Amino acid sequence: MTAPLIFITGASSGIGQALAARYARAGWRLALVARRTAELQAWAQAQGLGAERVGIYGADVAQPDSIIAAAQQCLAAQGLPHVVVASAGISLGMESAERADLDVMRDTFAINNLGLAATFHPFLPAMRQRGSGTLVGIASVAAIRGLPGHGAYCASKAGVVAYCESLRGECRSDGVRVVTLLPGYIATPLTARNPYSMPFLMRAEDFAERAGRAIDAGRSYAVIPWQMGLVAKFMRILPNAWFDRLAAGRGRKPRRSSGGGNGSGPT
Repeated sequence: MTAPLIFITGASSGIGQALAARYARAGWRLALVARRTAELQAWAQAQGLGAERVGIYGADVAQPDSIIAAAQQCLAAQGLPHVVVASAGISLGMESAERADLDVMRDTFAINNLGLAATFHPFLPAMRQRGSGTLVGIASVAAIRGLPGHGAYCASKAGVVAYCESLRGECRSDGVRVVTLLPGYIATPLTARNPYSMPFLMRAEDFAERAGRAIDAGRSYAVIPWQMGLVAKFMRILPNAWFDRLAAGRGRKPRRSSGGGNGSGPT
C-alpha cells in the first residue's frame, strides 16, 4: 500500500495498456478501467500482477455516472491515486452531410471530452485537500488543425487541449498538476485501420516510456514524438490556403457506417 497508485482508463489495449505496463515495471500499483474487464484480468495475470498490485474496474466512459462509480470504487479499495490518466477515446471519420455521422460526433464528444472530465471529477476534491496529484489528458496532434473527414476527432482533441489548459489554471494554487499529452501516430488497434501514411509511427511501448517521463516531470504540455511536435508547429503557422491544398488529397479515416467499426479504445 506504500507504492504510488495510477488510475488509467482505456487500459485494455493501446496507449492505456502500454502506460499500465510501464508503471507496473516501475513498481506502481495500478487501478485499471475498461469495458472489457475480462481482457484486463487476463493481461494482469500474464504480467504476474496480483490483487495487491492491480485493481480492475468495469465502466463505460461515455456514461459519466459509470466512470464516476468506478473511480469511487478505486478510492474505497485502493485509496487516492497519485496520477489519473484519461486515456479512453474513440476515433472515427465523419461526413457532416450524413445524418448517421452526427451520432458519431455525439459519441466522440461523449467519450473524448465529457468522459475525460468525468474521469477527473471524483479525484479532484481529495487531491486538492491533499495538495498533490497529477491529472493527465490524452489529446492528439490532430488537435492542431482540422483535417477533412476527421471533424469529430479533431474537434474533440482540440477540446481536450483547451479543457486541460483551463483545468490547469484552476488547479494551479492547489498543488494539482494537469498534463496534456499529444501523441502523433502510435501503433494501436485504432491506427491499424488508417488508410494513409503515418509519419514517425511509434510503438505504443515507446510512447508510454516517453509519456511516463513527461508525466513524472509534471510537464504541462508535450507532443510525442518530438518530430511530430515540429510538424505541429509548422501546421499551426501554415496559411489556410496552403494548408487546405496540402490536406485536400489526404486519405480519410474510415466512418462507422462504412465498416470502420466502433472505433473504441485508447487513442
